[in-house]
Amino acid sequence: MDRERGLTADAAGSVGRRDAVPSADAGRRGTVPPADAARGEHTHSETPIPLPRSGGAGDEAGSDGLRPPGRPVVQRASVRGQILDALRAALAAGELTPGEVYSAPALGEQFGVSATPVREAMQQLAIEGAVEVVPNRGFRVVRRGARELAELAEVRALLQVPVILRLARTLPADSWAELRPLAEETARAASAGCRATYGEADRAFHRGMLSLAGNEQLVQIADDLHRRSQLPLTAGSAASRLELMADAAEHIALLDALAAGDLEAVECLMGNHFGGAV
Repeated sequence: MDRERGLTADAAGSVGRRDAVPSADAGRRGTVPPADAARGEHTHSETPIPLPRSGGAGDEAGSDGLRPPGRPVVQRASVRGQILDALRAALAAGELTPGEVYSAPALGEQFGVSATPVREAMQQLAIEGAVEVVPNRGFRVVRRGARELAELAEVRALLQVPVILRLARTLPADSWAELRPLAEETARAASAGCRATYGEADRAFHRGMLSLAGNEQLVQIADDLHRRSQLPLTAGSAASRLELMADAAEHIALLDALAAGDLEAVECLMGNHFGGAV
């Protein structure tokens, strides 16, 4: 049976543990407002979403450096976007577990907002293929198997490799220099070992490369495929810090080969990059 769960946090405010001690008001989380009860999105047995670290001066915080209970987790402006970013980070970190069902009312309560922006964010994730709608219950995080990940990598290669090889033949060598800061950013993100941060930097680099082709539809489709290959984190698929650094190093090597006009090296590097996509 699928369990409906919220997110958890460790004492440092990071996403990751599920053995948090239930809060004193855990009992009342079983009460669902009538409108949400009709949807069947229950809130019982859900552990709290991590509270962010306190901000600047004048921001009251507890001794552990986190915002005090009851403080809204997100700013009221762009609530949906903030929640979407937080959920994507939780997926990339493996905190939202494949196969688990999460209800919008419970997550909304823990974020300190209504269920509506959470539901909207989850619906966007459903469009991206990271979750699927479970009628009258909520949203289930999808399970991605090795075959699906390999298929996504193959499609990405079919789209990108021919385009990059064409650009390598037609663009002047100095055109690739503008992408070096993006490649260096992936290296910094990899060194930090944060998969979520690396995922954003990795997509930015690949978007930058494809944007040189001047085809916005290609950029959007490739970016969607890239995001789907990254989210959610599948059990056993977490890349180590060294693997992330090796992946980032391929970006630098690819730019070097493109600048040198070495088409054979470009094709080889692109093939290896997608074949061992992180």
